[in-house]
Amino acid sequence: MASTFSFDIVSDFDQQELVNAVDQVAREIKSRYDLKDTQTTVELAEQSINVSTDSEFTLDSVHNILREKAAKRNLSQKIFDFGKVESASGNRVRQEIKLKKGISQEIAKQISKLIRDEFKKVQASIQGDAVRVTAKSKDDLQVVIQRLKQEDYPVALQFTNYR
Repeated sequence: MASTFSFDIVSDFDQQELVNAVDQVAREIKSRYDLKDTQTTVELAEQSINVSTDSEFTLDSVHNILREKAAKRNLSQKIFDFGKVESASGNRVRQEIKLKKGISQEIAKQISKLIRDEFKKVQASIQGDAVRVTAKSKDDLQVVIQRLKQEDYPVALQFTNYR
């Protein structure tokens, strides 16, 4: 009996780790001398992070802190989509940082085309915002994973349901 093995390629992040990272950012803003009196707020919504502060300089500092805390919690930098900086009342600035989840159709097509072109014994199928990869050999799947890790896609890729 010939059994097949598979795994899913997804773009996701650990929501609890993100909550912890944003909480650490808020705590560091309160304790850092250069950010203490700026009334900077960092709020986590369902699909975004909203930052409000008094200047673009302090906004850059908040970006650096957010990137650092996310990296320490093994969150990819690719999940952040920094929006346009907007003027707010009282000479303040605000920015919405969207959180990217899921693989878009065009990136999924690029991934499945790469797999089809380079690996003849492996099949890839797009399933919603994920790509399922199947093969008869686990070794073939390992090679596909290694090859996809070499590519630089604009979304963070994870490999789940490996069976």
